[in-house]
Amino acid sequence: MILMCLLHAVQMMRFTLALAAICLAVSYAEPAISQARTTATTTSTKPGRFLSLPVPAKCASRPKEFSYRGKNMFLSSHVPALATKKVDWLDARNICREYCMDLVALETQEKNNLIFRVIQQNDVPYIWTAGRICDFNGCENRPDLEPKHLYGWFWSATREKIQATNRLPQGWGYNPWSQTGHKKRPQPDNAEYDINQTKEQCLSVLNNVYNDGIAWHDVACYHEKPFICEDSDELLRYVAATNPVYKNF
Repeated sequence: MILMCLLHAVQMMRFTLALAAICLAVSYAEPAISQARTTATTTSTKPGRFLSLPVPAKCASRPKEFSYRGKNMFLSSHVPALATKKVDWLDARNICREYCMDLVALETQEKNNLIFRVIQQNDVPYIWTAGRICDFNGCENRPDLEPKHLYGWFWSATREKIQATNRLPQGWGYNPWSQTGHKKRPQPDNAEYDINQTKEQCLSVLNNVYNDGIAWHDVACYHEKPFICEDSDELLRYVAATNPVYKNF
């Protein structure tokens, strides 16, 4: 009888630990998942759009073309199913998220150089990145984001702020923002607003479009472009915790 009680206690302890691990993984992923429940009308003229949830089968078979510090990445034009697709910023982000990935964030010079090389070697004219300006609900009354064109940019995939646009980023040997554009002035310049009152809210890497080499530009989010996806640790943890079949990625 005592042995049976002990065995039952051990089984209960294992169940409790497993449940705790799942809850912990889900809690880590919650910021990324909660975003999917928020409308995303601020980046598009198409109303009522949402961020996509990951698709476990796609996560397990996601393209792994190249990597940076353990994170897999792919260029959309190199994936047969996406090869001819050019999409707006939100659609690009949603395609990535279905694979347990997100648009690439260029937080360091080393990583930025890698992406610039991919663009150069494959003669890619432009790509979407995870860069976004914080000018929507929740960004108001934030002195640290003002003025927005200098301090209001962030990486949507990681929610990490991008350093001030008008100076050399800390740890970098160059400013990745282009020094020219449609207005022939340093980026970001929100140039399209003067043309059709559409804000340039998203960050694209352009390949010598303004005879400026490969550089960052602010671009209106509705434009359609190829994109680069990278692994999202949050989404991978979430799928692994909620779908036991897909524990090993």
